Amino acid sequence: MSPLSVSLGIAVAVTAACWLASVVTREYSWVDRIWSIVPVVYLWVFAAGAHDARVTLMALLVTAWGARLTFNFARRGGYAPGGEDYRWQVLRGRLPGWRFQLLNLVFIAIVQNAILLAITLPAWTARRSHRPLGPADVVAALVFVALLAGETVADQQRWQFHRSGRAAGGAVLRTGLFRVSRHPNYVCEVGQWWVVFAFGAIAAGTVLLPTVAGAVLLTLLFVPSTLFTEQISAARHPEFEDYRRSTPMFVGLPRRHRAREVA
Repeated sequence: MSPLSVSLGIAVAVTAACWLASVVTREYSWVDRIWSIVPVVYLWVFAAGAHDARVTLMALLVTAWGARLTFNFARRGGYAPGGEDYRWQVLRGRLPGWRFQLLNLVFIAIVQNAILLAITLPAWTARRSHRPLGPADVVAALVFVALLAGETVADQQRWQFHRSGRAAGGAVLRTGLFRVSRHPNYVCEVGQWWVVFAFGAIAAGTVLLPTVAGAVLLTLLFVPSTLFTEQISAARHPEFEDYRRSTPMFVGLPRRHRAREVA
């Protein structure tokens, strides 16, 4: 079997397992729990037997991404019983009964798993190319590592903020990287998968590739998800509206409006 067929088979099995687990346990974060693991598996499936330096480099970088994200998810209790993402709980209240179950099957299980496979397909493009590693690959790798470092710093800053207890008191994190972006971790996360696409484009010698769909879909997934998260945050934290006026959601030019000093 080709690596692509193997990856498709894994994707179908994982999708079915996530949906079945959600039905049995009534928890809906099973895709969240495999989010940082399955893409690593796909990358090594594409790298296995390829004897291609670029694909191996891609697999190593994605493995580093997966290890870091798995660690951060684990320390937040994501793998513990009851570690369901709070946003699914909110959605269950808004879409009771069969409507949420339809969302669970179509979006949570099928669509998200399809995106997890799609973002790794540039490795399939790179595997089929025989273009040797070059300076562009070095630049792409350095950008990936920089984004990985940025996401690590952002998650650590958020972890320390929550550990301090200030979040429970209604405060909003607006220091460090969160001073220039409301979601620097999301910016870095999506950016890394655009770099993965860039590796495929370098290998193919063109950006006109269908595998750009993975990075595009991931970006489109993060935008409404972030808007929904902010809607919840605004209802819970009185400071959040002021933070939203002063700081770009992802990236942007400095605002003329300055947030008031918060005691």
